[in-house]
Amino acid sequence: MKRALALVICAATLAAATSAFTQSFSVQTYGAKAPRQPINFSHQIHAGKLGMNCLYCHSSAEKSPIANIPAVSTCMGCHKIARADRPEIMKLAAFFERGEQVPWVEVYVLPAHVKFNHKRHVKAGLRCQECHGPVETMPAVYPYPSLKMGWCVGCHRQRLNDPKFPASMDCLVCHH
Repeated sequence: MKRALALVICAATLAAATSAFTQSFSVQTYGAKAPRQPINFSHQIHAGKLGMNCLYCHSSAEKSPIANIPAVSTCMGCHKIARADRPEIMKLAAFFERGEQVPWVEVYVLPAHVKFNHKRHVKAGLRCQECHGPVETMPAVYPYPSLKMGWCVGCHRQRLNDPKFPASMDCLVCHH
């Protein structure tokens, strides 16, 4: 009986510690607003109104652990002509003409001990919006979910038995 009670207390303590631990790590957030960017880029227009696929600009997300920020040349592929007279596009063109990349401010900055693999998640069929929120409705992208560890673990738990791409609960998958 004492052993059973000790196991219950141990399990409860472990559960409480795990819960506290999983809620303790978060990304840099800006509240419910976007960080100030050097160019006012609208995902609402590009991904929403124009229906552009996220992978057109963030093409490395399906091939690499890191989702790239598109090169200015990608943007200028359309904007040499489209809306070229707009002030924000003129800023973009100036970066292009100088051979510089736009110094975008990262929206999601994970702690150094966390390794998020975009390729793995895209391959598993997750839509970008599942982690980044409804970017197609955002004039400027902001951290939609908190991306605290508990949020990620909750998603992994829901997908443990996915027949095609079961999520892992192995800590070393995300923590290196």
